[in-house]
Amino acid sequence: MFYISNTEVISLCFMEERELRAVLAANIKKYRNRRGWNQLILSEEIDISPNYLSAVETGKGWVTPLTLVKLAKALDIEVFELFMPVIPASSTENEVEFKKIRRFAKDLTLVLDASTSEALNAIKNNVAKVCKEYLG
Repeated sequence: MFYISNTEVISLCFMEERELRAVLAANIKKYRNRRGWNQLILSEEIDISPNYLSAVETGKGWVTPLTLVKLAKALDIEVFELFMPVIPASSTENEVEFKKIRRFAKDLTLVLDASTSEALNAIKNNVAKVCKEYLG
């Protein structure tokens, strides 16, 4: 179990696209390597081209909600884990805060199963909700 501070929550809410792409790219590569897969194997598992996967892993490409779901299933993780920056463990953080973030992340994962436009609206609403909760 890890903990996340209020400052880290705020930084997640206001992450720029470039930073978000970098986090996604690093996490896909990390979890892919954990399974011992190369890009070709993962791309075949989720039915995308190796060039597209390479672009995503270098931060040059972006993914659809459906591709995120496929990636998470293939890598045996939750979708939100693809967007979690490396956060150092801290024993001084409040576990209630962590549970709120985990709940938000699970909600985010669930909405990605909806249609694309519904998913995007749900993501936007969930992010706004968490930011409001933490920023007042």
